Amino acid sequence: MHFTKLEALGNDFLLIESREAPDGSDLAGLARQMCRRTLGAGADGLLVLGPPDTADSDVATRIFNADGSEAEVSGNGTRCVAAFLDGSGRWPAENVDLRVATSAGVKRLRRLGESRYEMEMGIPTFRSGDVPFTGCAADERAVDVALDVSGRDWTVTVSSIGNPHCSIFIEDPDAMDWRSVGAVIETHPAFPNRVNVEFIRVTSRNDIDVRFWERGVGETQSSGTGATAATVAAIATGRVDRRVTVRTAAGNLSVSWPDDQASVLLVGPARAVYRGEWLLPIE
Repeated sequence: MHFTKLEALGNDFLLIESREAPDGSDLAGLARQMCRRTLGAGADGLLVLGPPDTADSDVATRIFNADGSEAEVSGNGTRCVAAFLDGSGRWPAENVDLRVATSAGVKRLRRLGESRYEMEMGIPTFRSGDVPFTGCAADERAVDVALDVSGRDWTVTVSSIGNPHCSIFIEDPDAMDWRSVGAVIETHPAFPNRVNVEFIRVTSRNDIDVRFWERGVGETQSSGTGATAATVAAIATGRVDRRVTVRTAAGNLSVSWPDDQASVLLVGPARAVYRGEWLLPIE
């Protein structure tokens, strides 16, 4: 079975085409097997690319985290799909948007040159019932609300970017064990579907530094939906302007949210790293 390794600011993925996977494959198990860092090819997730399943899309993709759980959408992963199709000459047409069907709806992407892509992330929601988040009433906006984590109250902003996010503003990520906190919040009972966690330091009206703890993966160098969630949380709480540079451990992403009823735009790099052939029996 052939695969391609891709990365977007250190957030790495293995991509296979659905026609390559053996009939009846357990894709969740395949993700766990292939994503192992020492016993497999190693990645944060597995992308399974297939033919379009809706009239308004060009391709469809399923996204599996390293632990085998299926994600609704991935900003970095979907840009990696765009880089794969771009590099293999399968972009629909010159100067035409690529439409990728995900479990969170169809996402449109544009080529900006030099392996950079703009992705329409959709309109975020802070409504607790949409996330879902049980820490406040289902119709309440979960902006700057209290969350008890192991006996300590944290002020969090909870959102859905097609997948669930919990954003926390901090003074200095290096002055705390944010990984341990992220691991506890990921499986907090207030999040029935688990949650992605961002730790955010605001450095100016147009810049934030973010550390990411991703559901089903753990620490990642960057996250497209995480960068989006961190930005909209900072906008919703009045900390930044509508266009922000998100500084991650591996480089910068650009996120803009023109107004509350507009789609968030995410811009960043993605590239293919290598192609390989999976030789082990599929467990």
